[in-house]
Amino acid sequence: EVRVYSKRTRDVVSPLWLRESSDREPTATVLGQTAHVSTDDALEALAAARQAWAQGAGHWPTLRVEERIEAVEHFTAAMVAVRDRVCRLLMWEVGKTWADAQGEFDRTVQYIRDTIETLKTQDRDNSRLQFREGIIAQVRRAPLGVTLCMGPFNYPLNETFATLIPALIMGNTAVVKLPRFGVLL
Repeated sequence: EVRVYSKRTRDVVSPLWLRESSDREPTATVLGQTAHVSTDDALEALAAARQAWAQGAGHWPTLRVEERIEAVEHFTAAMVAVRDRVCRLLMWEVGKTWADAQGEFDRTVQYIRDTIETLKTQDRDNSRLQFREGIIAQVRRAPLGVTLCMGPFNYPLNETFATLIPALIMGNTAVVKLPRFGVLL
């Protein structure tokens, strides 16, 4: 569920200041706005994640692995469609070069695809019975619960998604705390 945040917001300002003309002083560039989240808002997000988890019986945790993979692949395709926009925001908000922003984005997408392939391989391998020391077993992986995912300002996209994607694809619910700088990712 996506909700529109209609409470207090704060401006996201670029560290890069622009001068409109040679006779004017440089001014800060406002890139957008982000939610000014209160403690109550954070607790509401946590409660929603816990409700979605439902002690492991929620809709997302009980989806088949193939369905979770399909959802993450759909998200990745939508993410790739806005690549230039995200890279520009990384440049303006965090002060990355265009090449560095593109590199972070592309590494993140590749990481998501690699995570998907790893899970497919594990799921395929775990579907077979294993024989060890006279015992027959089948390994099953299960989600663990609500996950807190955080990323640093210097690699806000990559590091945030490096915790978020594995947590989600395994069936966990998540609360994401975006970095103060790099929040518009």
